[in-house]
Amino acid sequence: MPFYNDDGTEINPDLVPKPDLCVSCKKDDDPREEILCILTRADQQDAAEFQCFAYAPREK
Repeated sequence: MPFYNDDGTEINPDLVPKPDLCVSCKKDDDPREEILCILTRADQQDAAEFQCFAYAPREK
């Protein structure tokens, strides 16, 4: 299933960088959250600081 930016350009999920915050999130391995996570990262990939309001730290 392809993803698109607001301007209609296709988003390649494999080319969207994954910030450290995502790697430490318990939702990172959840297939139900994958689409939302990809779109959140793609939307902010050029931002100076990444923010995710759905972030939940992994339990230790």
